[in-house]
Amino acid sequence: MACADHVSSSRKIAKRLTLGHSPDPDDAFMFYALAENKIDAGGWVFEHVLQDIQTLNDRALRGELDVTAISIHAYPFVADKYVLTSCGCSMGDGYGPMVVAREVMTVADLRGRLIAVPGERTTAFLVLNLLLGRGNFRHRVIMFDQILDAVARGDVDAGLVIHEGQLTYANHRLHLAVELGRWWKQTTGLPLPLGGNCIRRDWDLDTAERVTSVLRRSIEYSLAHRREAVEHAMRYARDLTPELADRFIGLYVNQWTLDYRETGREAVAELLRRGHQIGLVPALFKVDFIG
Repeated sequence: MACADHVSSSRKIAKRLTLGHSPDPDDAFMFYALAENKIDAGGWVFEHVLQDIQTLNDRALRGELDVTAISIHAYPFVADKYVLTSCGCSMGDGYGPMVVAREVMTVADLRGRLIAVPGERTTAFLVLNLLLGRGNFRHRVIMFDQILDAVARGDVDAGLVIHEGQLTYANHRLHLAVELGRWWKQTTGLPLPLGGNCIRRDWDLDTAERVTSVLRRSIEYSLAHRREAVEHAMRYARDLTPELADRFIGLYVNQWTLDYRETGREAVAELLRRGHQIGLVPALFKVDFIG
């Protein structure tokens, strides 16, 4: 539950709001209703800002967007500026980001290797450090949609794959070394909270809750009108057939996306607790949610 001290009333809210999200099918699916004016947006006009998640994480550090997708790993770094919404999360329940390589590798083989990663504040990077141990591998930051090619060329030893690359890596003749969401589930018994949505903390509570309600209605609309929402998302489905796009969307837009629920919130707390233990999360604190 949100409480009044989570936000303030110090900032007048404009009617045009920036909404940052990744150019991938699951985010496009979630916000289809807003992008195509399928629902009542509460009098707000949402300007969609499509950028990769690491860029959105960086912009959140500067407080540039009104509403933005963010890696759960990055959230503690921006919690002074943003608060998580109770809807919009991407949760991997026994699945998630993968490490792939040109040759068959075990987890032990990955230690000491050069691994391409999509960003140092992504949740995938945090979980990779939890698995291998901080300092037990080398990494190079590469744009998420270029990682498979970099691995296939031999520029790096392995690649940390997010988004649709989880379904298409075999097209590059690459091998799965480890699926981080499966390892996390086996280790903790919890789903892996990869990303979420957050809104500005300097809004008044009523506005924050009403904007969150608009976001939730957009997700609900897409789930209720799946076929048309998937068709909309196909424009962002790199190398995916409609069937694969629908499968990918189903992995990350589901019951957890409508609300973290108690288990999802526990998963967020556990991820950040473990991240703090290895020095990649700045401080332990209670994560609050709006809505």
